[in-house]
Amino acid sequence: MRTLRVRLILSHVLPLLVIILLTGITLEYVLETQVLLATLVDELTNEALLVAELASDRPELWNEPAQAQAVVDRIGLRLTAQAMLLDAEGRLLAQVDPTGAKGVEQIAREIPDLDGVLAGKVQIHTQYSWNRQADVIDVMVPVWGPENQVIGVVRFTHRLSNVHRQFLNMRYLVAGVLFSGLILGIIVAWSLALNLGRALQQVTQAVHNLASGQRLEPLSERGPDEIRLLSRAVNTLVERLQTLEGARRRLLANLVHELGRPLGALLAAVQALQGGADQDPAMRQTILSGMQAEIVRLGRLLDDLTQLHDRVTGTMQVEHRPVFLNQWLPDVLGPWQEVAQAQGLNWQVALPADLPVLNMDADRMAQVLGNLLSNAVKFTSPGDTVSVAAGVKDEQVWMRVSDTGPGIPPAEHPRVFSPFFRGRSSHRFPQGMGLGLSIARDLVAAHDGRLEMTSAPGQGSCFTIWLPFKPGQTQ
Repeated sequence: MRTLRVRLILSHVLPLLVIILLTGITLEYVLETQVLLATLVDELTNEALLVAELASDRPELWNEPAQAQAVVDRIGLRLTAQAMLLDAEGRLLAQVDPTGAKGVEQIAREIPDLDGVLAGKVQIHTQYSWNRQADVIDVMVPVWGPENQVIGVVRFTHRLSNVHRQFLNMRYLVAGVLFSGLILGIIVAWSLALNLGRALQQVTQAVHNLASGQRLEPLSERGPDEIRLLSRAVNTLVERLQTLEGARRRLLANLVHELGRPLGALLAAVQALQGGADQDPAMRQTILSGMQAEIVRLGRLLDDLTQLHDRVTGTMQVEHRPVFLNQWLPDVLGPWQEVAQAQGLNWQVALPADLPVLNMDADRMAQVLGNLLSNAVKFTSPGDTVSVAAGVKDEQVWMRVSDTGPGIPPAEHPRVFSPFFRGRSSHRFPQGMGLGLSIARDLVAAHDGRLEMTSAPGQGSCFTIWLPFKPGQTQ
């Protein structure tokens, strides 16, 4: 009883056993009372009517017990029932029993319904009983004389002992059919329990191995729909955990790399200052500026990790407030214009004068544009162009950042927005944690918008932010 397989088998077999037992008893009762007894009654009634018809032509039988007994003896050779002849007063003239007992009683007997048959009615009495000596069928037919009066009674009686074999055969047949059904049900239940238990055991073992840290192969999705769904869920869980494990390892590797570079630069700068470089004002200022730049990079790294934490824990929130885009966008783009021009890039901005007022989190959206512009500026060569544009289309506000840099290979497009992804190309995503685009996409999604990308090698890249806009929100 401790295994699920045994309980499944019992859950199938026990109800089946109870149902078969009740069905067998009911079926046996119905067949014996409604079929077998009814057939025997019809046969016995027809035989009694035939004997009564023949006896009506021999009036002397009802005055001579010896002749009556002789006739009954001859009839009894072909009957399995007890036969009796009674006169018009209800006295027994002759009888014969298939068991061999015979004789004549000259005294009247207490016979049920005798008055009715003496009045000219056929009387049939049946009684279902487990007592083998009980009368289960009693048929009495009146015998009519020449003057249309009752001159006697023919009585045929079946005792259970006489038809016991027929009842027993019927019970054997019913029991055999029901037992066969029970065996078939047990076989089916056993088979179903084995299949279900095997599938559950496979899933359970897979979960146990997963908890033990073992690498798992995908489970085969077999069995009932519920087991298939469970196996599919375990496969999804395994895939998810493997993805998270890979992401964790990439995160650790990226952290070591990204923290090691600025810390190494800071250590070298400190050693240089300790070695006397601080005596030269120009050298000291150069070293301090470099240290400041590395600290800024560490701050950006910390911001990315904070955003990643908010995304994993589901606490990334935005505060929607009305923002005048024609005032907000120039303030956000100003610092990046200086950076781009300082690196020798062509800077182009196309902003219409009638941009609407948009409900959004200004700081978060500035971070999105900052990530896109940072990539565009970082990976565009001097002399190439970085462009920014905005507009309204189909009740949506769009903001686009594009460049004429090296572009992104098509094979890398599906993974561009994945955390920790850095392209294999030496011209794209060579630095950083690979979190900028992933964070930008999540922040846009938090505004119920979407971030789209188009890019081709040698043709640059274009990132477009689409945010929902209600036409009533205008300047």
